[in-house]
Amino acid sequence: MEDGLGARSWFWDPNAPWQKGAVENANKRIRRFVPSDTDLSAVNQQQLVALAHHMNSLPRKCLGYRTPAEVFMAHLREVADALPFTRHCCARVRFSNPSMMSE
Repeated sequence: MEDGLGARSWFWDPNAPWQKGAVENANKRIRRFVPSDTDLSAVNQQQLVALAHHMNSLPRKCLGYRTPAEVFMAHLREVADALPFTRHCCARVRFSNPSMMSE
């Protein structure tokens, strides 16, 4: 994957949750809303999108009490501002649905 996509990947040992702290933390957060005995075939796409929106709207201590959505949007703005063509010809992207992301 690293050669083709430029994305780094790693593997952890089975039954070693301490090697994958971020994944375990995310799983714990999701389990607050989706218990482990939930039949996922009964969960529709709209419910998953609502859960993702809710999860990305919760402030996190590790992000300085900002939400993941705020941090992501700030990163996109930094990247866009660094591109030479965006300064001259392109306006900033605005979401048509304000509930999707706050600016």
